[in-house]
Amino acid sequence: MNSKNSDVFHSKEFQKELDAFIERAFKEDIGERDHTSFACIPAKIKAEGRLLVKDDGVIAGIEVAKRIFKKLDKKITLDAFVKDGDNVKKGDIAFIIDGNARTLHTGERLVLNVMQRMSGIATKAHHLTQLCEGTKAKVLDTRKTTPGMRLLEKWAVSIGGATNHRWGLYDMILIKDNHVHCSGGIKNAIKNAHDYLKKEKKKLDIEIEVGNFDELKDVLEMGGLQMILLDNFTPANISKAVKMIGGKYKTEASGGITEDNIRKYALTGVDFISSGGLTHSVKSLDLSLKIFPFE
Repeated sequence: MNSKNSDVFHSKEFQKELDAFIERAFKEDIGERDHTSFACIPAKIKAEGRLLVKDDGVIAGIEVAKRIFKKLDKKITLDAFVKDGDNVKKGDIAFIIDGNARTLHTGERLVLNVMQRMSGIATKAHHLTQLCEGTKAKVLDTRKTTPGMRLLEKWAVSIGGATNHRWGLYDMILIKDNHVHCSGGIKNAIKNAHDYLKKEKKKLDIEIEVGNFDELKDVLEMGGLQMILLDNFTPANISKAVKMIGGKYKTEASGGITEDNIRKYALTGVDFISSGGLTHSVKSLDLSLKIFPFE
């Protein structure tokens, strides 16, 4: 999947992967049946559910919630009062859902798990992006995602206003320090990458990580890439490196960047700032789905 395509989240390929995720989630959580709901709730009881917001933040996952409930029962109706990417505050009602009471209970936890996670990521992405406002720097995500949930987590990053980096190991070449060590040096690593692409008849962007100015000089002497990742550089050294690169390649800052110092990095002139914290350690947004039978 090409993360550089702004329409990726509306593509047929993405929708297919989303459906596959939902089916896996149903198998994991529901199995043969939601025995508790079938045991306790009469078959014909209709109910209303309200998604309550219990934290301030950015909502994400409304579209996924609709898809989950519709796959459980096409007769369910969901009326949303907000859309993905909207700011919400504690006490808001994100949507009201009507349908069979058993079905609403069956889908409740999956919808909450997805939306709380996605909304937490979108909130963090929005916050970091706001901290970089007025600069050229764009906030990037990483591959530090929850296995099996990458498509949703990257969608949440985009909803929050940040930028998706590569989707996986298959859509670009990103040469990190371990690759360099095992290649016998930076110049060898870049040469090997070009030889591989030529042999495999592939066209993939190449990015390489550098950890100091000596490595950066080697990269600039070698050339033949699209982006340079400046890892664990101070803001002052990022500024120096950006001047050395002189716009020949896109630049990415990574390592030791927090919400307390991200603006200092953004002001260096770097093109991108990557943050694993967008997805690997984000706090979920507190949401609750309350379900009551119709009188």
